[in-house]
Amino acid sequence: MTNTFSLAAITFDWRPIVPLLIVALGAIIVLLAGVKVDDRESEGLGWLSLLTIAIAFCTALAIPGNQQISFGGALVADGYTAFFYLTILFAAAIIVLMSLDYVAEEGLPGGEYYSLVLFATAGMMLMAAAGDLIIVFIGLETMSISVYILAGLARTSPRSNEASLKYFLLGAFSTGFLLYGIALIYGATGTIKLHALSTLATGVPAPMLLIGVGMLLIGFGFKIAAVPFHMWTPDVYEGAPTSITAFMAVGVKLAAFAAFVRVFLVHLLGVQTDWSMVLWVLAVLTMTTGNIVALMQTNLKRMLAYSAIAHAGYILVAMTAGTSIAGAAVLYYLLGYAFTNLGAFAVIIALSRRGHPHELISDLRGLGTREPALAAAMAIMLFSLTGIPPLAGFVGKFSVFSAALNQGYVALVVIAVVNSVVSAYYYLRPVVAMYTDEGGAEVVALSSRPALIAAIAIAVIATIAIGVYPQPYMNASTSAFASALSKPPLATTASLRP
Repeated sequence: MTNTFSLAAITFDWRPIVPLLIVALGAIIVLLAGVKVDDRESEGLGWLSLLTIAIAFCTALAIPGNQQISFGGALVADGYTAFFYLTILFAAAIIVLMSLDYVAEEGLPGGEYYSLVLFATAGMMLMAAAGDLIIVFIGLETMSISVYILAGLARTSPRSNEASLKYFLLGAFSTGFLLYGIALIYGATGTIKLHALSTLATGVPAPMLLIGVGMLLIGFGFKIAAVPFHMWTPDVYEGAPTSITAFMAVGVKLAAFAAFVRVFLVHLLGVQTDWSMVLWVLAVLTMTTGNIVALMQTNLKRMLAYSAIAHAGYILVAMTAGTSIAGAAVLYYLLGYAFTNLGAFAVIIALSRRGHPHELISDLRGLGTREPALAAAMAIMLFSLTGIPPLAGFVGKFSVFSAALNQGYVALVVIAVVNSVVSAYYYLRPVVAMYTDEGGAEVVALSSRPALIAAIAIAVIATIAIGVYPQPYMNASTSAFASALSKPPLATTASLRP
């Protein structure tokens, strides 16, 4: 093959990397500042992290809606990148708000905690902006290594240590599949650039390419907690500090789907007939297993872990369709899912006190009488996860199911709807406990934790707004996905050819 690589053809558009650099630099500053700060007085590091995220958020707003390829095709600046940058940064900001009191109360090392949250956020953003498969891998590893450590940051807790070790061992194993898949795809096509891959992965694919795509599915399947790659999820969610569990449930899933959707729904559409049925089976297994096992859970964090598995299955329903409508529906679904889960985990943090995590459904008994505002917030989150209108979860499910139905996947949609009905049982159990039972855990006065109140309030308002006024968010999702489908400027295309 003729090498047409030309340095003159490469553009160095810094817009996609500036928010990344700000977050990474902020992480280094927080880590260095943490050396001089006592763990019990780490709130200032949290505010510094929030400032870093706010600056990065503002710079992310400058990313253009039209697609620009930069750094030789390694990074992509488009509406899709901006959508995930903003969503990931917003989620990270809420995580930090949730953590301001929680970190000191649980005795977690503040410097390491906030810096690792920022490093993980940078990795997530890198996955969203990746223009080639190696950048996807680098972003995934940056995110994963940070989260492995965060899961075990409660050093004196056996549960936290177990969570970290399980996540690390299974994560390293799955990463091997992803990297081997990248190698096979490179061997079959001669490129790792996603835009070049779009034109090469068409027609009758080589067996090596199909095996490589299968390896990618395993790697992404682990990160999104799809069955049968979900084994780590319940134990890690239960054992990790609650704020980190929320970070994994939202941030890791956002980043994984950002890369997953870009690779499969944009650049591997040429071989869709070869992977769509695999996604069909994965979707059925994932949502069914997640919902059935969740029925038997008494621990809120384990219940939400299996809930996260089920919701990954719902998203795979749309991905199976493989259309632009499906891609936009996935983005909208992820937006609503992020705020809903952040709110649910924030309420669990509000219930906890040092040495008493209060993570059981029975701990919610009587909450509607003692703390009506907190109970109402939890009820809204659980109703949204169930898919009850007019909340974000209902519109999200309607969108992903409609996308699959439009492509003729009637049986798949029927299975998804039945699963959604089944999920109502375990989502409504905590609501019944809050409003009809007595007893339960005493809650520390929320007036002493204003940052946590702000996090819960933001999540509640967003969950309601995204459901009641879906059009602006659906338009943003549609525009973002459409920008990912557009072709790069001709001036940069030459540098993408093998």
